[in-house]
Amino acid sequence: MPPEPAADAENYVRVLARIADALERMAPALTVTTDWLAHPAYVWTGAAARAVSHLDAPSLDLLRGIDTQKERVVTNVERLAAGHAAHDMLLWGSRGMGKSALLRAAVRGADAQHPGRVALVQVAHEALSGVAGLFTALGKEDRSFLVFIDDLGFDEDDGAGPRTLRSWLEGGVEARPANVRLAVTSNRRAIVGRSMAEQDDPINPRDLVDERLALADRFGLSIGFHNCDQDAYLAIIAGYAETFDLAWEPSDALEWSRRRGARSGRVAWQYVNELAGRAGKAL
Repeated sequence: MPPEPAADAENYVRVLARIADALERMAPALTVTTDWLAHPAYVWTGAAARAVSHLDAPSLDLLRGIDTQKERVVTNVERLAAGHAAHDMLLWGSRGMGKSALLRAAVRGADAQHPGRVALVQVAHEALSGVAGLFTALGKEDRSFLVFIDDLGFDEDDGAGPRTLRSWLEGGVEARPANVRLAVTSNRRAIVGRSMAEQDDPINPRDLVDERLALADRFGLSIGFHNCDQDAYLAIIAGYAETFDLAWEPSDALEWSRRRGARSGRVAWQYVNELAGRAGKAL
């Protein structure tokens, strides 16, 4: 007895589906290419880059209380943008004192001075294993790049991480190309855990400590950021308040810092945001 027309149609659909699946498996995956000359910033995910069309950064004039640090970072990034010799940078120290904001602002300022000649590439911690591929891509471009790793730290027993980063900085076969410099922020100068630095571990951690101290030494610029005193804290607020035309009282600003239990550039900015909210303004 001949098959029903409906059964023939179902078989036909199943065959077509199998053919489509096979062709999909055989076809090479689409390669997403990145235009490394078109944008001021990128985020590296480990296998690809996401373009950032606008680099969000404060004006350099608003970054107060860190004048010495600012001068050194800005000068170095401008050298990089101009194609001159420049250093890898380790920005270490107190939280909330503007380390990452300064790097973004310095790149934006250098891009204004040398349009299109420098870009910031931020690497997430989970994407560190793919940095060698990033270096390969960036080394082919006629542009300078500041590869930025924010808030870097290592697990207590991690010796491979510091060694890998050292190889990127100098001497390794996967070292960063000549048009790339690294900028790393960390809350500790040597990128060493507190208990390791103080040798509280019953197992002698000396070798791991030495690895990380050696890593810090590989940066041409190691710049410390320290807790700001009361005058610096108020100066930071004064700069923001003047720029955004906000009324404020030092006593109120100090009370805000006491409630937060800290004085820093971040706390100052949070207070300025509070001022704007009280005044019904947007920042």
